[in-house]
Amino acid sequence: MNNLTTEQHQHIEKQISSWLQQVVIGLNLCPFAKHPFQNHQVRISISDCETPNCLLENLAEEIETLRNTPVTELETTVLVVANMLDDFYDYNDFLDLADRLLEQYDAIGEFQIASFHPHYQFAGTQPDDAENLTNRSPYPILHLIREASLEKALAHYPNPEQIPENNIHTVENLSLEQKKQLFDYLSNQ
Repeated sequence: MNNLTTEQHQHIEKQISSWLQQVVIGLNLCPFAKHPFQNHQVRISISDCETPNCLLENLAEEIETLRNTPVTELETTVLVVANMLDDFYDYNDFLDLADRLLEQYDAIGEFQIASFHPHYQFAGTQPDDAENLTNRSPYPILHLIREASLEKALAHYPNPEQIPENNIHTVENLSLEQKKQLFDYLSNQ
């Protein structure tokens, strides 16, 4: 196993925190992210795993951590996959295993997994289409979201069905310089 050093963990955590601040919150791609992030209720967990079984164990641990921690202390978990699933199609296949894990833990309806990847590509798009940027991150990510919190936030948000369109509009209207600055990690891929 390729265990990451403390320095590597800190570097990855800093990258993810910066991505959350500048892209997810800064571009308002998720209108519900700012409050939990500012209140330190977002857990960034970094997985050293190199096998699907190991990663499923990490995901199970994060489900249990969320279940056993009051929402006032921990709203959501961002599980960063540092050593595997670099290929988007492998990552996409793993999402099926992650959903089955939610079923095994009787967590469907309690949690959902939002997916982010450096090579994220929506069905029916080309790899360079701007809309893919809405789900591109420095590393493969499994974002565990509490369903109850999401439902509560959506109930108080006008026209939540417009969020995807708003996000596409936002990233399509970024200048080339803004894209290079905000998504600098993509040029290293």
